[in-house]
Amino acid sequence: NTPSHTYSANLQLRGGVLGLGRIGGFLRTASFGNLNSPNVVAPEGAVVFEEIRKLMEDEKLSESAIRAFKQAYEALVRGDDGMISEMSITPAEDLPTLADVKTEVADDKIQALLEKTVVMKLNGGLGTGMGLEKAKSLLTVKGSKTFLDLIASQVEWFAKNKGKVRQMFMNSFSTSADTKDALKAHKEIIAGDWEVVQNKVPKIDAATLRPAKLPSNPAKEWCPPGHGDLYPSLAGSGMLKKLLDAGVKYMFVSNSDNLGATLDMSLLNFFADSDKPFMMEVCERTPADNKGGHLAVRKQDGQLLLRESAQCPDADEEAFQDVTRHKYFNTNNLWIRLDKLQEVIDKHDGVVPLPMIKNSKTVDPGDGDSAKVFQLETAMGAAIESFAGAGAIVVGRERFAPVKTCADLLRVRSDAYEVTDDSRLVLVEECAGSPPEVSLDKKEYKKVQGLEKLLACGEVPSLKACKKLSVKGKVVFEAGTTFKGAVSIVNPTSDWLTLKAGTYEDETVNLDAENVDTKSEEELKEMVKKLQVEAK
Repeated sequence: NTPSHTYSANLQLRGGVLGLGRIGGFLRTASFGNLNSPNVVAPEGAVVFEEIRKLMEDEKLSESAIRAFKQAYEALVRGDDGMISEMSITPAEDLPTLADVKTEVADDKIQALLEKTVVMKLNGGLGTGMGLEKAKSLLTVKGSKTFLDLIASQVEWFAKNKGKVRQMFMNSFSTSADTKDALKAHKEIIAGDWEVVQNKVPKIDAATLRPAKLPSNPAKEWCPPGHGDLYPSLAGSGMLKKLLDAGVKYMFVSNSDNLGATLDMSLLNFFADSDKPFMMEVCERTPADNKGGHLAVRKQDGQLLLRESAQCPDADEEAFQDVTRHKYFNTNNLWIRLDKLQEVIDKHDGVVPLPMIKNSKTVDPGDGDSAKVFQLETAMGAAIESFAGAGAIVVGRERFAPVKTCADLLRVRSDAYEVTDDSRLVLVEECAGSPPEVSLDKKEYKKVQGLEKLLACGEVPSLKACKKLSVKGKVVFEAGTTFKGAVSIVNPTSDWLTLKAGTYEDETVNLDAENVDTKSEEELKEMVKKLQVEAK
């Protein structure tokens, strides 16, 4: 929306230098050095942001949070699509692997490193996409153990066997109290500076690009800003300064729903010795990962960056999905030098430059007819291109077992995963490094309540010999069910039908209401309720 004459003759972009001829769709937040420039957005955009600033100040949000949202809002006003063309990048190659750097670290060096290290678990997600209204980390994952139970066990095992290390959580305003209550039996974890609380940002009306309004429920006018908020949360809360003043130099960050990501001394030792400012753990892509983002190298300066599917031009889709060309994806396990993070923040007027992610929603998530809004988010891994000299290291799938859907939850609850002595959740040997691919009918199993009906008989089926499982329609697994190879279960009726116990291998099973047990909604609710009581 800004006249081209307000910009300099050329703009430095991610793929190289671009003349002013057709800049509109190519502009990207990370390309701007001075976020306070009056020419970054159209004048009306600047006026609107003053309205947004006042809203955020009234909510006692920090200057760091306000500047970070300003960066995202300006990208929205510019119509920034953040596209990264194939011709501007090369594949990431010749990366070190965890196997390469695995070593026994001397005890005295372990203690010296741990004194300078903090472990941060991202725990702000409510799991609303899975039908939850509480912290997703409170879901049971193995037996009666929740994600938080296993994280606490990981911390306690590490303290007993390696040494004490600072443990922190980044909670949201929705998960802080639940998390503290769930960890009350682990007083050493929630003592002192144990958390930073994620900021909140206003939803933006899609029609006016002004703050969205919902007078009947003002709380729904706000939303979380994504895990890229780690950086303004650390800076704005004063925690970054406090950690630096205490001599803390290294931060290991991972998601609370990824129980394979624990503090690994070989990785910490390698990161410290490398003197890199930022290091990302990546895994090798498989055909099942071809739709997800990948790591790449910018031709212009050799800088590592992430390219997500929404940033890939249609013409480059084939190259994007070629897992033999672009081999690695981000696990969201990150290693950050806190002193270098402070330098990046100082260099960019108080923010870490990050691309904006625009999510189209309604202001009231429960009312599809309410006003359409944009929820602006950022992702913390995208910061890799803001740290000159950043690196990446290839790790095995044992360090990557996230739970984003009910299909993921079924997979990790099954015997395809086991809990190690140090409370990590890892694939069993029988899976040979490849987790079973699970596809559940989204109409029936998008929410946890649907998964509970699927498992209402009280036992998770065996998946350790399963390559692919597909379930379509309303199905209840009977206890004693085993899947091997590729299996598809189909129920074309509108009733909940029971799949009889037994072993199913490389086959498609079509259920028929005439020859299988039928469950009513009321029966299933009672079965689920009984299981919940027994679990408690």
